[in-house]
Amino acid sequence: MADPSIISNPRFTYVHDHHKNAVDTHHIIARRSTLKPIVLYLIAILLVAYSVFLHLEKGKPVTTVIWSFFFSAIMVKLLIWRPIVKESVVIMPEFGVQLETHYGSGRINRRFIPVSKILKPVLNECVTPVTCCWCLSFLIRDETELTLVFKKFRPPLKMLVPIWKALCVATDCKESFEIQEDG
Repeated sequence: MADPSIISNPRFTYVHDHHKNAVDTHHIIARRSTLKPIVLYLIAILLVAYSVFLHLEKGKPVTTVIWSFFFSAIMVKLLIWRPIVKESVVIMPEFGVQLETHYGSGRINRRFIPVSKILKPVLNECVTPVTCCWCLSFLIRDETELTLVFKKFRPPLKMLVPIWKALCVATDCKESFEIQEDG
């Protein structure tokens, strides 16, 4: 196995593992913020402390304390809990492509697409009124919609291009590997 290629930015880390003549693995890993959980836990503790103060000093009902615990738990769960940790593309040139989604709970969803069903890997620029991002998808035989390679993550173009090139080679796509970027 060769040394893995690594590209990082503040949101994602791209790791490429290439095994000779066998499997080509590309991982997009979400990076975790260290400051966000600390601030959220501090806000939750302050909320609970204030509700306890209201209960003990002002004589407010105990339901205030219960609701603050409940609200704090929901806030921490929604804002800190990251369901998807890593998304991977495993390319097996003779067989097909396996798309993997790794969750924080340890669960892994895998989807296999045979190489005979892949017509072409496509890099799309997705433009909305607010933002612009790139996504990697497949044109699949006998399907009317594009199949997204990364369901949740939207990594930058510099992380998607090596994956796209490897997919083009694996699927015998006769496309040019030149990508034009605006200045």
